[in-house]
This record gives sequence, C-alpha cells and structure tokens, in this order.
Amino acid sequence: MYLPTPQDLRERRTELGLTQSEIADRAGVSQPLIARIEGGDVDPRLSTLRRIVEALDEAEGDVVRAEDLMNTDVASVAPDDPVRKARDLMLEAGYSQLPVVRERTPEGIIGNTDIRQARTDDAVDLPVADVMRESVTTVEPDATLEEIDTYLNHTGAVLVVEQGHLVGIITEADVARRLS
Repeated sequence: MYLPTPQDLRERRTELGLTQSEIADRAGVSQPLIARIEGGDVDPRLSTLRRIVEALDEAEGDVVRAEDLMNTDVASVAPDDPVRKARDLMLEAGYSQLPVVRERTPEGIIGNTDIRQARTDDAVDLPVADVMRESVTTVEPDATLEEIDTYLNHTGAVLVVEQGHLVGIITEADVARRLS
C-alpha cells in the first residue's frame, strides 16, 4: 500500500489550488494538524491520512461514490409476497437476487440459491420472509468505490440506503461497467 509523504501531500494540495484550511475542512481535521503533517512534525494515524487522501481525491474528482454507481430503479419484493413472485420477477428481468423491502426499508435479500435451498416442493408458495436471507450489506450514498468493492468480495449486491430507506442497488456488473 502506497503511503504519501508529507511532501507528496503538500504538493498535491497546492497543485489542486487548495489551502491547508480548505483541505482540513474537507477531511474533517484541523488546519494546524495539516500544517504539522505537511511539515513532517507529526505522523498521522492511518485513518486520518486516509481522510486527507480521500479529500484530495475528491477535490481532484477521482472518488467514485455509491450514488455514482447505483441503480435507482430497484426491483424488489415484500416479505409477505410468495416466493413464486420473486422467482418470476428474477426470471423475467434476468436478476439473480432481489431486495426484500417493507415500506422502503430493506429487510433482506432473496436469490435463486435461496429458493433452491428451500428444499421443499411448495417453496414457491411460501412467503418470501421464510426463504430470504436477513443479512444484507448496506451503504450510504456517499460510500466510496473502495468500500463497495470490499463488500462485493463477500456478497452479490450492496443496497444503498438513505435514512434507512432503500434508494439504490449496486452489483459487480455496475462496478465493472463504471471501470470499463
């Protein structure tokens, strides 16, 4: 992992035409701390350094956020809907999974694998709540691509929520489309 030197930070900030106060505000730290870091007087914590670098990236326009990647037209099912509805919607639209939502609040996710693993002849007649996975990965619209990518290494979709309400969904295909 590349860690910028104090000189790297100072040069990048000045190339972007930002003052120490401006970058401090963007990173949520104090201006004196920026001055001390750039002067080599203090070694910042990794979390502080990350916030400063993200602020510089954002000022440069390099930061991709969830709101830049997400699909806002989210197909979903309710927990009380029959599994048949979820299956048919996934087949029709070509999705492998759907968020399970009640009153705009995500409660789970259901996928083809969940339906297959129900191991009952009448699984399609069960309510979605009986088959869905309750564990879902959610992020806020301002989450970075780096965060989202980490989550996608462990799950097939990331739900984007704002004030607890579903506002979008991100899959690996969305990330790949953005990077190509």
